[in-house]
Amino acid sequence: MTHENKLGMFIHWGVYAMYELHEQVLARYEVNREEYEARALTFNPTEYDPEKWVLLAKDAGMKYICFTSKHHDGFCMWDTKYTDYNIMNTTYGKDVLKMLADACQKHGMLLSIYYSCPDWYHDYGYNPEASHQWMAKNKDRDPQIEIYLEYVKNQITELLSNYGKIYTLFWDIPPKIYDPSFNELARKLQPGIYINDRGYSEGDFSTPEREHDGIAPKRFERMTEACNAVGEQSWGFRKNEDFHTTRYLTSSIDKVMALGGSYLLNVGPDANGIITKEYEDIIRFVGSWYNRVSVATENHESDDFDYGVYYNKSIVTKKGEKSYFHFYEGLVSSGVWMRNIPSTPKSVVLLNTGEKLTFAIEPMISKFNRNEAIALPGLHIMNIPVENLYGEAIIIEIEW
Repeated sequence: MTHENKLGMFIHWGVYAMYELHEQVLARYEVNREEYEARALTFNPTEYDPEKWVLLAKDAGMKYICFTSKHHDGFCMWDTKYTDYNIMNTTYGKDVLKMLADACQKHGMLLSIYYSCPDWYHDYGYNPEASHQWMAKNKDRDPQIEIYLEYVKNQITELLSNYGKIYTLFWDIPPKIYDPSFNELARKLQPGIYINDRGYSEGDFSTPEREHDGIAPKRFERMTEACNAVGEQSWGFRKNEDFHTTRYLTSSIDKVMALGGSYLLNVGPDANGIITKEYEDIIRFVGSWYNRVSVATENHESDDFDYGVYYNKSIVTKKGEKSYFHFYEGLVSSGVWMRNIPSTPKSVVLLNTGEKLTFAIEPMISKFNRNEAIALPGLHIMNIPVENLYGEAIIIEIEW
């Protein structure tokens, strides 16, 4: 990921979509457990078409899909023989993960598996060492977590044996139990798989979530996969969602990927299996931007030359003789100035539109030697159509 960074689609989908509120509706809205479990068996996403999901992701320049095989509610979205609480025992009665895996294979999309460590259905799922135990069963007795851990291994064996090549394994909610045998099992079943750091041992990559303001503007030292959702309130489908702006999302994606990380952008399909228009429109906008700038976001090196860019926050990457200036928060004006350059540019291109920009080496009036009031020279890139790019992070390519 640090050296093979990609944009991917995260998909939070389960029986919780029927409530149109939140993927943790069982806990967050104090839903009656018996009602929830009974309603789960009526799940019937008759309009589920995984090819539409895969093609939407592919059109947006995404290279992989990470699917929630089991969330905290314990409901399993695949044909598992270790619990009856699964998709095969619903009104729908089909292995939705197998259908998605087949669609991914057909269209050259990598598939990743999400698996929740907390389990609010399993009789022995209570883990007093971990968080997100609000709805765990049998919290009033001595925990027998070893029974649940064997269940996890059995299910991971299914997931990593029956659905083709798996790109990454996304454990969720660190169990605070150190046992390298879980990741060893995953690597035995799927040689070459990448594993995150939220499981039973260290894993390969870190997983900053939601707000990324704490990420320093320097290259990641280890593999990193950030994630966020198009919705501010929920990862699962929410009827009255507050959607993130495209400016916010493209800025977040650009910053993380310019630092060498991968990025999962999440959608929550509804109970019918549809990625609704509100979610789809955002993915298509982000994808349109991403396809225009992806040469600068994937498989690059850090450009450590001190360009001295004035006024605007930027991260600089490079490929060969080209440098890419990632203005992930946009620009404060229609011009960019920098005081240091290795040579006179051969060309300057605004990747967002593909147009060549005018530039000159000239004094910058607002920057001057205070002892002599003499304007300091620098590279001036001008006439950038910033007002037309308000919803996008801006990336400028300079060929030296």
